Amino acid sequence: MSPCSRLDLAGWDGPRSRRRTGARALKAARILREKIASGRIVTGVLATDLLWPALVEYLRKAGYDYLIIDLEHGAHAEQTVSEVCALGRMVDFPVLIRPIDSDYATIRRTIDFGPCGCLLPCVEAATALDEVRDGIYLPPRGRRRPGGPGNYWVEDFQYETWKREVEDFFIVLPQIETRHGLANADAIAAHEITTAIAIGPYDLSADLGVCGTMDAPQMREAVDIIRRAGERVGKTMWRIGDGPGLAAEGFTFLCIAEPMAALKETLRLKNRATREKGSSTE
Repeated sequence: MSPCSRLDLAGWDGPRSRRRTGARALKAARILREKIASGRIVTGVLATDLLWPALVEYLRKAGYDYLIIDLEHGAHAEQTVSEVCALGRMVDFPVLIRPIDSDYATIRRTIDFGPCGCLLPCVEAATALDEVRDGIYLPPRGRRRPGGPGNYWVEDFQYETWKREVEDFFIVLPQIETRHGLANADAIAAHEITTAIAIGPYDLSADLGVCGTMDAPQMREAVDIIRRAGERVGKTMWRIGDGPGLAAEGFTFLCIAEPMAALKETLRLKNRATREKGSSTE
């Protein structure tokens, strides 16, 4: 039995359980929104290579603020995704998902897993966020047709409950990853569902002709354009990369690791240090 399954059984007391937990359906989203607005450093990870429920516990103990499940590039099982989202809701730890695209059907399916928000890849115009909005909101504001594990944690299925417990706090982070997106940064940042404006640095650098060169003048200018677009409408910018370096530049909403990449680097450094120590004693 998975850790999440044990928690399901421990927390379930029949029909009353839906009402008991409903009010906190997306408490995690409210917590993360408050942290983003505070101006303090907020740190998270993007899980691409490996995902398992206990990762939520590890991140909480390490002092991280959120987890993003990468479904754009990661090969994660749907059951695992829903279990990680459920565990995040149980312990009020924000779990977001990056879907493969921002199409209506994709967004609707993504929310059915029960995350508290989405990191949206390659958003190029505000009109794309209109379609995302349709996938988040129920009629009459949108076209969402809810179902699946994401239904377990609302108090009831009335419209006002969905609005109060899910829609009003759902986090949306549109990534600017192309020249077209950069040209429309102001409109993307100003859209009603945008929580913070985000960047996809590698893909953007490739589209700008400086692939992987993050300190190129074109990239520095692009970052400034995106940052200022957010500032003009009172929204911060989400950055991914070297945490200490980004914090030193004044950015506060940060994604600072891919867990398996961080593990590989830690193992490499430990191995090298051990071998160097052994060589020095010979």
